Amino acid sequence: MCAGRSHEPFGPSFEAGKPTAITTFLIVNPRSGDGAVEELVTAAAERGIRAHTLADGDDPSALARDAQADALAMAGGDGSLAAVAQVSLDRGLPFGCVPFGTRNHFARDIGLDRDDPVAALDALVDGVERRIDVGFANGRLFLNNVSLGVYAHLVHRREHHRRRSNAFARLRALATVAGNRDAPVLRLDGAPLDAHVVLVSNNAYELTVLSIGERERLDEGRLHVYAPTGLVRSGWEERVGERFTIDARAGRIRAAVDGEPELLETPIEFRIEPGALRVLLPRRPVG
Repeated sequence: MCAGRSHEPFGPSFEAGKPTAITTFLIVNPRSGDGAVEELVTAAAERGIRAHTLADGDDPSALARDAQADALAMAGGDGSLAAVAQVSLDRGLPFGCVPFGTRNHFARDIGLDRDDPVAALDALVDGVERRIDVGFANGRLFLNNVSLGVYAHLVHRREHHRRRSNAFARLRALATVAGNRDAPVLRLDGAPLDAHVVLVSNNAYELTVLSIGERERLDEGRLHVYAPTGLVRSGWEERVGERFTIDARAGRIRAAVDGEPELLETPIEFRIEPGALRVLLPRRPVG
């Protein structure tokens, strides 16, 4: 759901969560956000939250597994969250999200103010707990979606050029992808997919013409598969279910998992685990 709405975050099927008083271990990705790492860490310390800023060579999953805490949290963008969320799930601990990236789609969809990471810290010390669904692609957890095809190719090229931070390199990558006619031939549950872009999402997105919006809820318990349709790709074909298999001729294909580049072995087995993740949210709704 969008930040600022006053109704319950994940739809009416959830009962109000109970207030919690917990010890939280927060991992901060300094490569996300606008560089205000020190401000965030200081604000966390003022709330009694133990924070660790990632350094070169740090493994967020290992840090989360070894942490002595009642809850785990991650301050970063969409691509940073899944590893810590997976450990939270494995350990049966609540998970906190602090929006500290560029887009923060997950934070938006659970009802956080994406422009106020410090405010999100309050949920980690005096918040309410709600359960949301998580998706899996060959056992790899995703909170938002997995993209295949041309968009995934673009994400991989973007990562290749990331260190250069060069506008020309980004434009060249986009032009290369736009002219790419070698997108993988995909099959969904055995049937061919006539699409250069395929999106598998954890719960339903609002759709406009060739645009993915936000999610109203994260407790529907369904995966959605979207593929552009029509000669000018002006609409979306949609499939809904709890499990899907997407295959390709290649033994593995490029994917973007919550916006991060991955290589996934084929066939890719997608499934959803309803209500699996315990998420901490502010006691008072945003707005």
